[in-house]
Amino acid sequence: MASRPNYSRTNSNILPIPSSDGVNTVEIPSSRSAISDAAALMHNLSLSPSMKERRSSRNSFGTSLPIPRSPRHSHLSPAKTGRPYVSRDILTSQVQDMSSEKVEAAKNMAFAFDIDGVLAHGPEPIEEAKEALKILNGDNELGIKIPYILLTNGGGKTEVARCAQLSEMLEAPISTDQFIQSHTPMQALSEYYETVLVCGGEGYKVREVAETYGFQNVVHPKDILAWDPTISPWRSFSEADRVDAKPRDFSKMKFDAILVFADSYDYATDFQIIMDLLISEDGKLLTKAEDPLASRIPIYFSQGDLVFPTNHKGLPRLTQGAFRIAIEAQYKALTGCELERVVYGKPERATYTYADEVLKHWMEEIHNENRLPKNVYMVGDNPQSDIIGGNMYGWNTCLVRTGVFKGKEGENDANNPANFGVFNNVLDAVKAAIRKELGQDFKLKWNPKVNPVLHGDENSAAVE
Repeated sequence: MASRPNYSRTNSNILPIPSSDGVNTVEIPSSRSAISDAAALMHNLSLSPSMKERRSSRNSFGTSLPIPRSPRHSHLSPAKTGRPYVSRDILTSQVQDMSSEKVEAAKNMAFAFDIDGVLAHGPEPIEEAKEALKILNGDNELGIKIPYILLTNGGGKTEVARCAQLSEMLEAPISTDQFIQSHTPMQALSEYYETVLVCGGEGYKVREVAETYGFQNVVHPKDILAWDPTISPWRSFSEADRVDAKPRDFSKMKFDAILVFADSYDYATDFQIIMDLLISEDGKLLTKAEDPLASRIPIYFSQGDLVFPTNHKGLPRLTQGAFRIAIEAQYKALTGCELERVVYGKPERATYTYADEVLKHWMEEIHNENRLPKNVYMVGDNPQSDIIGGNMYGWNTCLVRTGVFKGKEGENDANNPANFGVFNNVLDAVKAAIRKELGQDFKLKWNPKVNPVLHGDENSAAVE
């Protein structure tokens, strides 16, 4: 059973903050404001964090965000990617033995890729991404794997399911050990809360996600609809939904927290049930608190992006940040008070701290060295999350034009400029970073006919 949270509260108007000496969690100071964005964004939804103003971004308690103390034990996705021949392994080992300086440089660089707008547009891969991952997976003159992780503000599925999907789409083996989606660090909250409402995503997949994270009692909004359909007048609830719902008498249940893991597929229902719980008496449905601030339960959002790129050919689409702003505005309209909430995901420091641990474990997996590479390159399309987060964390940032950012040739983002540069696509960014670290003459193809004895001879070297 999950441990019960101890609450730190300075006065009755402050949201109860969990505080614990949990064995499996570490708390990272949050870098965002505790006050909601609703007031500022009500008339100006384009207002965004900026490196120019040195604003951190838009978040949370101002105290801490729990993340796992170390990455979960995971495994390679089940995609059929094949194994290299033993002879290839022998050749690469011999080549690497004769190129120790380049090998060391290759192990001292790593990439962190956003997904939507960098590697894919919705279910469709960006073709240059396939070539970039081939290079990093060993299709280079050393036959060496250059470490990379996927760091996305997307979510809604288990890490195993998402990695299997990406492996097939990108034609590259993606392991859950190198994959972080927006709600992955939120598994740490299972040590604080037992009964949670989990929202977002398609069907009931977020329930499965929360259960794999260790939450003991997970409730989906459609479970509540199956119990009492009148709770949401504008609901979307089919007979297929009813089959997998788990109705109970929710009037007797005390909710400990609300977790928004992904974009809502039923805004009307999610809005209504979330608001019912936020203004309830200590997390009990069908009640209304006399003082909503004194008895409010916490709400967590897995990320804060306002828009994201899809396979839609026009402008980017609204995402979870827009849903959150709407919740904040509704809460203020109903109570007259600002909503305190926690937002995970990029550009929150907790996400990058967790990414460091994932990178170290992935280094151990592919190179048997549990350490952090010196030069990390963040490749993203959203200046307001990918770039500002990477800049503040000290990473090299690469902005691509295949997603949210649509700057012209030679232009960088004015408020959150990428410090390594702007590129047409992820392949161009990867090539530029590799040539900076490994030299302009580093070959980006493996030569199956290479002879290690003649390595370095122009007749034996692979060509790009």
